[in-house]
Amino acid sequence: MHQHALAPWQHAHVFAPDRTAAERRVWAVVTLTLVTMVAEIGAGWWWNSMALLADGWHMGTHAVAIGITGVSYWLARRWARDARFSLGPWKVEVLGAYTSAVLLAVVALGIVVESVSRFSNPAPIAYNESLIVAVVGLLVNLVCAWLLHARHAAHSHGAGPVDACGSGARPHQHEQAQHRAQTSADHDLNRHAAYTHVLADAATSVLAIAALVTGKWLGWLEVDPLVGLLGAGMIAWWARNLIVQCATVLLDREMDHPLAAQVRQQLESDGDAKVADLHLWRVGNEAFACAATLVADAPANADTYRARLDGLPGLAHVLIEINQCRASR
Repeated sequence: MHQHALAPWQHAHVFAPDRTAAERRVWAVVTLTLVTMVAEIGAGWWWNSMALLADGWHMGTHAVAIGITGVSYWLARRWARDARFSLGPWKVEVLGAYTSAVLLAVVALGIVVESVSRFSNPAPIAYNESLIVAVVGLLVNLVCAWLLHARHAAHSHGAGPVDACGSGARPHQHEQAQHRAQTSADHDLNRHAAYTHVLADAATSVLAIAALVTGKWLGWLEVDPLVGLLGAGMIAWWARNLIVQCATVLLDREMDHPLAAQVRQQLESDGDAKVADLHLWRVGNEAFACAATLVADAPANADTYRARLDGLPGLAHVLIEINQCRASR
């Protein structure tokens, strides 16, 4: 005997929450960063300051990385109702965050290389110009961080999810779907990647100001490369954490998530049904899809098993196959 309990959802509504506010903020940050980059490169050329030129091009690398965040939002919005994406295009945003994290790691490596070279070949530092650059850069990054950190509301629009027979979903299921969309917006990996880039830049600006003040007043030239290494280590750590988070989603490494054990426990709660096969994968920041195969001596109906999972937060799509034990037939 085979039964299938399906709980399909309209992925355009559940898995693609409204990111419009976040997307606007990201492009505002990109614009502000590009304006600052052009101003610093122009001033560096006019004043013949390598410090200004270097920081200007550094701002450019961050503009590119944060621009990837904006493009990811745009693609996810463009493909939100594309039927080719069976569970929605949300992972486009995760892929953008992963790419941004890799670029962040490259920035950290570049800082390490430059800092190590400064130990063997110290270069004269234009302290006054460099301090101006560091302070301006810090102010710009604080504004950008505020723009990216401000929370935005995500709303679920349109008709509610539909059940396997095409009728409207139960009210509490629709409410859970809206809650998952809101939670997904509040834990947006794509925006977090852009925010991490801005924080990294702000942190390096703070460290640079400290190093420049120390070098200017005490003449400790070694402080500059040391602070560079410290900043690189901090950026590398942030990049590593972001890469791990994104890779976990992209590789569907979710079976060690507590929800997997909870699904198994709930489905086997009657002492008869046993989970023969279970798969759990992420289809939103806090939304999961689940496919389970059950074997039971006296199988219950499909709605009974589905009801056991209703109270578990985060389940957005459920597929259950039910088989009766051969010895019980």
